[in-house]
Amino acid sequence: MKPSPSRLAAIAGLIGVFAIGEVIAATEWNVSLWGKRRAFTENVEKLAELVDKKTNGDFRLNISYGGLSKSRENLDGISIGAFEMAQFCSFYHTAKNPTITVTELPFSRDVSLARIAEIYQAVHDHPIVKKDLARWNATLLMPTPLPQYNIVSKTEPLQGLSDFNGLRVRGPGGIMGVLSKLGAVKTGVPFSEVRQAMDSGVIDAASFAPHAHLATKSYAVGKWATTNLNLGSANCPVVVNTDALNALKPAHREVLLGSVGEALAFYVDNYENNTTGKYHAAIKEAGLTEITFTPDQTAELNDLAESVRAEWIAKYSGEFDAQALFDFTAGLFKQ
Repeated sequence: MKPSPSRLAAIAGLIGVFAIGEVIAATEWNVSLWGKRRAFTENVEKLAELVDKKTNGDFRLNISYGGLSKSRENLDGISIGAFEMAQFCSFYHTAKNPTITVTELPFSRDVSLARIAEIYQAVHDHPIVKKDLARWNATLLMPTPLPQYNIVSKTEPLQGLSDFNGLRVRGPGGIMGVLSKLGAVKTGVPFSEVRQAMDSGVIDAASFAPHAHLATKSYAVGKWATTNLNLGSANCPVVVNTDALNALKPAHREVLLGSVGEALAFYVDNYENNTTGKYHAAIKEAGLTEITFTPDQTAELNDLAESVRAEWIAKYSGEFDAQALFDFTAGLFKQ
């Protein structure tokens, strides 16, 4: 006996209700980034794509570029559960996350981006670091590996290291620790205002990885760029609210954690094969003078870097075992 049209309609309605219920039941996390989509955020974008695909849309990462928080307040937002995932840079607020600033120290080594990812992951997994981030109810999920920072400046090209004296530079702690010993002046401006600050003369130079020079178009007003500064880069991890991570369905947590490696591999490949080349092409097209430090100049920079590393250990020894964390990190860079 065939069901009546009214019964078919009722069954269709119930199916619709169940379907809507499944949509409503999907787990959604809010992710706080800043600026706009760029090479720097491709690890998060790829992670979101993988999570959505592997769970058939049952777990989604909703990425917001500046709509949830200011970049320097992302860790605070994570701590109170304002959103479940965020990216931040440790040099934005060193007092809030002193342990991971160890990776920003000038180790004077140019290592591959893939190796940087491995180093950061190992440091993030260190008990001292985990304890530090736990104060913010935060779990470090994934690094954002960045190549060695180099400087673009609008001043007349450097003739020697003494020309750093008085140069107002926007850059992270480790690099500026060294350059400040040469007389450079650390000058903080928000990332989104770097180009304007260079145009107006608020800063003379910016120290960035290639993607950021491309995003800010610093090279468009620059006159020179360094090629081998090799004094480190920034640590800008992706972090999650620990309570939110623990509350995930086991299957969703497995997918999230299991997709980190794929997201990082995609990020590294994209950065090395696209972003770095675009940056070098951009500075050549803009006609910037490329400054390559001599062996003697590099040796002098490395001597200054040694003192910066020693100062970091002395500064934080009263808060945690800074020597042990430094030795662990230095060992990773030497491998």
